[in-house]
Amino acid sequence: MTHPFKSVPVKSYEITPKETYFSRRDFIKAAGVIAGSAALAACAPSSPEESEAQVPVNPAYVDDLGDAANTFEEITSYNNYYEFSTNKEAVKPLSESFNPRPWTVEVYGLVNKPRTFGIDDLLTLFPQEERIYRLRCVEAWSMVIPWQGFPLAGLLNLVEPSSAAQYVRFETVYRPEEMKGQGSAFYPWPYNEGLRMDEAMNDLTILATGLYGEPMPNQNGAPIRLVVPWKYGFKSIKSIVKIELTSERPNTLWSTVAPNEYGFYANVNPTVDHPRWSQASERRIGELSRRETLMFNGYGEQVADMYADMNLQLHY
Repeated sequence: MTHPFKSVPVKSYEITPKETYFSRRDFIKAAGVIAGSAALAACAPSSPEESEAQVPVNPAYVDDLGDAANTFEEITSYNNYYEFSTNKEAVKPLSESFNPRPWTVEVYGLVNKPRTFGIDDLLTLFPQEERIYRLRCVEAWSMVIPWQGFPLAGLLNLVEPSSAAQYVRFETVYRPEEMKGQGSAFYPWPYNEGLRMDEAMNDLTILATGLYGEPMPNQNGAPIRLVVPWKYGFKSIKSIVKIELTSERPNTLWSTVAPNEYGFYANVNPTVDHPRWSQASERRIGELSRRETLMFNGYGEQVADMYADMNLQLHY
């Protein structure tokens, strides 16, 4: 089936220079890691230290047309993370004292094998890989980010979802002593998000553990966050501590606070404006001009079928 929504991954050679990052990539290329999927499997990390030092590039997500990645400084200095602050530039300094280790993620609910994973378990059980994705914020700005992590589907398959599981609910850590923004009574903490099961099992959906070849910075959601690149950024919940499989659609923070502005699906859709601004274009961080926003953020070829029977003007 031909889709009108062309997927546009990012070229591997257009990554923004970062000295240590390119050194690692050069080593990987010299070793032939990106030759294909067999090479990726052969180079899977066997320890947390190895996963941080040498993460193979997934060639399926770097080979096509696209744009240069944003710099490490841009990605780590301009962050929406209300648990720390509503000021994007303030999140980085305010998150410096946050401690992402030790860390556990509980996976439970409608599963046959509920389990609590330590972060090191997740780094060793699931081969880490690098994927370069666009991030489109609902506020009409965007970035291109080289994440490292693994498909969420692998984790869900391991705990064996029951046939009754229809949705996946995610929950952020609640530590108001470290995350001063959680002192605000305006938001129903802890942060909650959710996906339909087919969305959660889609190959594009990953749990990210780092970026630019380094462990996930605190301000970007350390030590583990969700990345769903065809949805607005607020769906990609940070610092996850709970993953619950459920038969009921979960409540989410933003659809609870402002249901007329932030829907459950939050698919990037340039034809449906936010009540207070247009979604037809976006400002790429680091650029002055605006660019057209792509339907499903350019990932329609992989995801459009999931919404074929939905009115995307209503299910925002």
